Amino acid sequence: SSAQVNLNLYSPTSHCKHLNSTKTSIALSYDEVSENAYDIRLKLTKEVLTIQKQDVVCVSGSDHSANVHLLRNAGDEVTITVQYLREAPSFLKLPLGSPGPSSDHSSGASSPLFDSGLHLNGNSTNTAPSSPSSPIANEPKYEKRWLDTLSVPLSMARISRYKAGTDKLRSNAFEVLALDGVSTGILQFYTAQESADWLRAISTNISDLTLQNMKMANKCCSPSDQVIHMGWVNERLEGTDASQLYKFKFLALKGSSFYIFSTPPVSTLDWVRAEKIYNLCEVLFKIHKLWLADDCWLQANLYLGIHQDFDLEDQRPYCFSVMVGHGKSHYFNVELGSELAVWEKSFQRAIFLEVQRTGSKTYMCSWQGDTLCFTVDFALGFTCFDSKTKNVLWRFKFSQLKGSSDDGKTRVKLLFQNLDTKQIETKELEFQDLTAVLHCIHSFIAAKVASVDPVFIDSQSIARKYMYSN
Repeated sequence: SSAQVNLNLYSPTSHCKHLNSTKTSIALSYDEVSENAYDIRLKLTKEVLTIQKQDVVCVSGSDHSANVHLLRNAGDEVTITVQYLREAPSFLKLPLGSPGPSSDHSSGASSPLFDSGLHLNGNSTNTAPSSPSSPIANEPKYEKRWLDTLSVPLSMARISRYKAGTDKLRSNAFEVLALDGVSTGILQFYTAQESADWLRAISTNISDLTLQNMKMANKCCSPSDQVIHMGWVNERLEGTDASQLYKFKFLALKGSSFYIFSTPPVSTLDWVRAEKIYNLCEVLFKIHKLWLADDCWLQANLYLGIHQDFDLEDQRPYCFSVMVGHGKSHYFNVELGSELAVWEKSFQRAIFLEVQRTGSKTYMCSWQGDTLCFTVDFALGFTCFDSKTKNVLWRFKFSQLKGSSDDGKTRVKLLFQNLDTKQIETKELEFQDLTAVLHCIHSFIAAKVASVDPVFIDSQSIARKYMYSN
């Protein structure tokens, strides 16, 4: 069914329990299509989020109705035979809060069936029990119990806090979707604190399971092809009109590559079926927006010289982009600030490792009709040589690069300081994919700085500063 289900926390007196790593809470499920509502209970374990519904079950007496589950699983059309239950008329007329042996007073149920405090056998507390030989003793007795109705595996699951097809953030609410698309519906909580508590708890369990999957995958990979990080994000899709739509994407940093999937890779063969694959040396990670408090946000440009290419009119916090070759980029959003910090650190680590593994990158270029080769080397810096004769035309260390400028298309000017004369020398080159070359230069310089002064790199982390301050 495509019906949206809204799960609303019942009241401020609703409670959560933590027993043996199991977290529970009473909630209200509301179907936006049928406008029906009923009590539910959420039960969270390390691997599964379970939705429970309160139902009436036969606990003693005749078991002719013990197969009520047959009706639930019968399909769209069923033929049923009904019989008269003597106690039903008086039971249904009972006022709310009537005394009796209730099995669960904390459920907050709003139906007379649950709030009456009586079982369906109709016996009140002041009614004398029937003798064993009386006919009523053999009639079925009922009571309400929490029964599992939906279990959502958390391995590779994802969370969404937004209304479908919009940028509108649900107030104190989110939805959990399993790998196969099964959804809990919208989990609506009474307070922001409760919503944040459950969001963190579920996100933590998903992250732990993702880490386990990464460890299992890395057992089959060579040391140079390890998975550094992976997880769900939302990618913004640019449409023809002013509306901006997001779509779930699964990202992975593995070995030398940055992967974009529509669904997570679950086998070795899935890694070659990614929608996009980019070399890590030729991408640039950039944080765009952080929520600081309420509606205030900080637009953060982590890297100097990179201009803002996005209008940022959307309402989503925790946004970042990954700029790739030929001036293209991907714009992403995550659900939590902690996720943004992890992605930032993971990109840095993955790029630094790839730079150190690769050692150098060489690109074909040209200037004044000559075909040249331009090499960025982790140990030597920059070298330009003739593609035919291999004669070195010039070489500079990373520390000698004092600035650069480009035309945004193919041509770049690199400004180097001569160590002997202290004069600035300008070297102008033309590349087929200038963006990839500039990103590569940035990756090698950042990796070089990190190898010399790791503390400096950490000090530049906007996302981690935000997380520590909160």
